[in-house]
Amino acid sequence: MEQINQFLSNISEYLWSAPFALLLLGTGVFLTLRLLFIQFRGFKHGVEIVSGKYDNPANKGQLTHFQALTTALSATIGIGNIGGVATAIYYGGPGAIFWMWISALFGMAIKYTSCTLAIKYRKIDDDGNVRGGPMYFIELGMNKKFKPLAYLFAACTAIAAFGAGNMVQSNTVAHSLVSAFHVSPEMNGIVRWIIGIALSTMVGIVIIGGIKRIGHFTAWLVPVMSILYVGSALIIIFMNLDKLGPAFKLIFHYAFSPTAAIGGFAGAMVRQTIEWGLKRGLFSNESGLGSAPMAHSTAKVDEPVREGLVAMLGPFIDTIIICTMTALVIIISGQWNSGINGAPLTASAFDAVLPGFGQWMVVVGILLFAYSTAISWSYYGEKGIEYLGGKKAKPPYRWVYLLFTLIGARLDLKAAWSFADIANALMAIPNLVALIGLSGVIAALTKKYFKEKAQGLQQPYK
Repeated sequence: MEQINQFLSNISEYLWSAPFALLLLGTGVFLTLRLLFIQFRGFKHGVEIVSGKYDNPANKGQLTHFQALTTALSATIGIGNIGGVATAIYYGGPGAIFWMWISALFGMAIKYTSCTLAIKYRKIDDDGNVRGGPMYFIELGMNKKFKPLAYLFAACTAIAAFGAGNMVQSNTVAHSLVSAFHVSPEMNGIVRWIIGIALSTMVGIVIIGGIKRIGHFTAWLVPVMSILYVGSALIIIFMNLDKLGPAFKLIFHYAFSPTAAIGGFAGAMVRQTIEWGLKRGLFSNESGLGSAPMAHSTAKVDEPVREGLVAMLGPFIDTIIICTMTALVIIISGQWNSGINGAPLTASAFDAVLPGFGQWMVVVGILLFAYSTAISWSYYGEKGIEYLGGKKAKPPYRWVYLLFTLIGARLDLKAAWSFADIANALMAIPNLVALIGLSGVIAALTKKYFKEKAQGLQQPYK
């Protein structure tokens, strides 16, 4: 197992080296400049749209703006917000959080672009089934010679769903429950199998109903779980307001300076800090990955820019708000250099401030976040396999997806995360290439929409 871990880790480190980090950040910077800082000037209007003012039931699609956003968020708000943040700090120090913010800030422009394209180039079948996402805007928006890129993205999506979508989720749930209940080494394996079976069964109950059931389910689950988790974090922060300033100081200082070995922390060079911040930032908010466009393509909307503005809110909610809450608790509690890794570090931090109660809030958060992520990623994987093999390929894929959910609970923590990182990088590359290639289309659509809005031609439906 150690050899497999090392093999996967080496591939992950190679893929996440400087060239990919530059491609990811460079794409975000390029789109931000070309779209005239859309993440700032379009933020307020995005909130107005998601409130329901612009919802028109007559528009083609399957989900409302809010349901499309919560479906996408149910995939992004997950283990990355709890275990991912902790892992970033464990390997990269507090400064890694700054680079997670950077990934989210420029990621907002990336997500706006990809989800606007997803609406413009989506296909709607006669039965109302929506087919959208990077594979379709690559196929329909770019030259035919780029179609192999669409197949590559679809294949990587179907595979990535087994990493980011379910194995990391079930692995973290199992790891957290085993730790919380102090399961003996003798019973560890059996308990993990039981947890895997239970989680895969619960996921299967929802995903069999398709995107409409997923949308209705996540529309109430995402707000509830987010409020519970963020509320708990805010209680800890308000109890330690005197430590808030020093916590931010640590984040900004170590973003650009090597982190010395302190306590159980082994130390980190700036390169490691940037690498882990970007890697966990992408895992958490999925900007550049190309997953969210598949959810947002199902929205009932006839104006592509509107859905792009709604989608743009995702990285802000996921990383700027929720991931920051986790990071501040870990740093404020003093547990960041304890030597603990993953979700147990977050649980330890919450419990250090709220003994007896904090750990269980994290466990509940992990259960809800992992469950919602596994549900939504099943849809992403299905869209990838549908593009490759048609609708007939979807039912067997669901069963394979549930099997990997079960396997993930038993997998080694490091192997699960390395596999997810590899799959994420391979999925992101074709999507980022397409976004750069189609940036002119987005610039024209954006200019037209905001010109019409200034003229009073873009009015709320309600």
